[in-house]
Amino acid sequence: MIRKTTTQLLKELENFNTFEEYENANRDSMISKNLSEYLTDLLNERNLTKAEVIRKAELSDGYAYQIFSGLKTAPKRDKLICLSIGMGLSVNETNSVLKIAGLSPLYPKIKRDSIIIINMNNNKSVVEINESLYNEGEDTLN
Repeated sequence: MIRKTTTQLLKELENFNTFEEYENANRDSMISKNLSEYLTDLLNERNLTKAEVIRKAELSDGYAYQIFSGLKTAPKRDKLICLSIGMGLSVNETNSVLKIAGLSPLYPKIKRDSIIIINMNNNKSVVEINESLYNEGEDTLN
């Protein structure tokens, strides 16, 4: 079955009176995993190792492994962005990770986020993104 987009689901919500009806109709399009499970699935889909991603993400091993294992239940937004970059995720995939964690997605109307988005779209590393952020007077990712 083809998963529906967020826009499609939002439109469909207008036609339901209860969550139960909506859930029954859209079960295949809803995310039912926690952050740790979702990240593990992404690793497996891309044939990546945690060590490889953590190195590319420029994160401390301890912090990153806690995110992957589920011990860190409220990771910082910037740390998840770094992990997403380390995994080579798209902006949309990164936004899914952020939303599952209960954090705000990258938003192109915010200068800092738009710098991150442009650099992610151009496959820049965490170090390169941090340089761009620094050059524009914005806080770096780590």
